[in-house]
Amino acid sequence: MKTSSIPRSLAATFTAALAAGTAVAAPEPWTVAGRQGMILQVIVPVAQAKERSAYQQQIEALCRGQETCFVNFYTNSTGAPLALPLPDAIAQEPTAVLRRSAKQGTEGFRWSCRLALPEPNCF
Repeated sequence: MKTSSIPRSLAATFTAALAAGTAVAAPEPWTVAGRQGMILQVIVPVAQAKERSAYQQQIEALCRGQETCFVNFYTNSTGAPLALPLPDAIAQEPTAVLRRSAKQGTEGFRWSCRLALPEPNCF
């Protein structure tokens, strides 16, 4: 049986908000640095760089209604100005990639090896 990864305090806050009839704020959208061809370049808050659930929420918002969606995710720990192509300071901080192809009928999400997560097939 899989246990929930939601901290009890967060779950209690969410439950209390529902009981009180108040809305729980949606997560802030991550910064889209721009698009190069078909690939979105997205900046991830450093604090969420290793949180798969945070990526899933952002992917749902970024790729909403799109059968094909390619996204490269990066952090920007140095606060470098956003530009395309990405400055080296950002380009050297990849976190993950999403490749969803309607033509191939596939979807893949891969972590960057630099995050040192216990994930096979990192890049």
